[in-house]
Amino acid sequence: MAKQPMLKFVTVGKEMPEKRAADQRKEDFAEIYGEYAREKAAEQAGRCSQCGVPYCQSHCPLHNNIPDWLKLTAEGRLREAYEVSQATNTFPEICGRICPQDRLCEGNCVIEQSGHGTVTIGSVEKYITDTAWDEGWVMPIAPSVERPESVGIIGAGPGGLAAADMLRRAGLQVTIYDRYDRAGGLLTYGIPGFKLEKDVVMRRNKLLADGGVKFELNTDVGQDITLAEIREEHDFVIIATGVYKSRDLPGPNATATGMVRAIDYLTASNRKSFGDAVPEFDNGELNAEGKRIVVIGGGDTAMDCVRTATRQGATSVKCLYRRDRANMPGSQREVQNAEEEGVEFVWLSAPKGFNATNDVVDGVLVQKMRLGAPDVTGRQSPEVIEGADYIEGADMVIKALGFEPEDLPTLWDMPELAVTRWGTIKAKPMTHETDLENVFAVGDIVRGASLVVWAIRDGREAAETILERVMSAPKTVAAE
Repeated sequence: MAKQPMLKFVTVGKEMPEKRAADQRKEDFAEIYGEYAREKAAEQAGRCSQCGVPYCQSHCPLHNNIPDWLKLTAEGRLREAYEVSQATNTFPEICGRICPQDRLCEGNCVIEQSGHGTVTIGSVEKYITDTAWDEGWVMPIAPSVERPESVGIIGAGPGGLAAADMLRRAGLQVTIYDRYDRAGGLLTYGIPGFKLEKDVVMRRNKLLADGGVKFELNTDVGQDITLAEIREEHDFVIIATGVYKSRDLPGPNATATGMVRAIDYLTASNRKSFGDAVPEFDNGELNAEGKRIVVIGGGDTAMDCVRTATRQGATSVKCLYRRDRANMPGSQREVQNAEEEGVEFVWLSAPKGFNATNDVVDGVLVQKMRLGAPDVTGRQSPEVIEGADYIEGADMVIKALGFEPEDLPTLWDMPELAVTRWGTIKAKPMTHETDLENVFAVGDIVRGASLVVWAIRDGREAAETILERVMSAPKTVAAE
């Protein structure tokens, strides 16, 4: 009888891929985790208990067939594992790197609940698809039949790219319009290289282009082309713009020099990594080198900012968050990585205003908080502790308070595009249809700022809706 490759969690402990030492990884923007060797990936995958009800799968927005590809990996059947992995996930190697597994699949792993340490799902997922790329198993799209229907997608982020992949595989003609010079959205310009090296995104973009997806980059909808023109050009339209408008901070000197938006700061850093000319970085405006940095916020964007600042050579990096560690929205794994790299977290603290000399910021007026009664969500609301204010010195303050949608109906001169009271586009659940005929919307522009994996799910669902509509349309018979 063959040896049982699974259920090893009782005898084999959890083991992540080797992580580079903090002092070493702070010197560059390369990813911090190494790769599993084949034997180690099989061993860690073999810790899966093969639950009858896999909570890891049910808590994954894409409902990835996690137990199946873990078992195949444990058995050494890596090509089959890759096929199963990519059947539900357009970009498994990206999700394996950037998904907050500690809040999703791994955070709901049954064997962790029993005290044995979670299966390292994300690391195995990354290993499977990286192996597939290395072995040449990942091939450009080659539709068996070309179809005449065309789809215009506004936004080249994960939602738009996921929809494009599915639609192109079915033979539809797909064009993606994006305001930036490279596709990928926040995957390219928002997420730092130490979490997601940019060649990983660029090879996906190239794969889509090689498969027939047309990219119209440096194209700002509303300026270079209108939504009406895109609708005229295509049978269907998907809006996948994401949300890029930064939430702002009130208070004295909130607009002083040295007050910067997280998206501007991260984009400048990523462009520098690409080798682009970035005057705002070179003149020091968006460069943390030699500065006291204060980041305000507790989400994943704030984690990206503090860890970027340490790599740029900041003299100190502090993160202010109004709640405590247990109540912060960002990944606890990222907090640990940041602390290892020298970031100081100042919990239960919020800005009241800012000090400035000659309109240049030089400090944050911090008010101390305590957690009071729970709000409607069940989270304890922060309350100000009177008389506990103090000044935190700062040469640059990075605002990482989240993102809001732009006013698309106005920007696109399309007032009939219905939006919610938050400014997000109104779209039906599951089908993602908007009030405009044959126009769909996916990702953050519908949900508000959310996770990449949710955008991928939305993009795939919208593509499925379009394909169902195309395939069910009555066939016309040419007259003789």
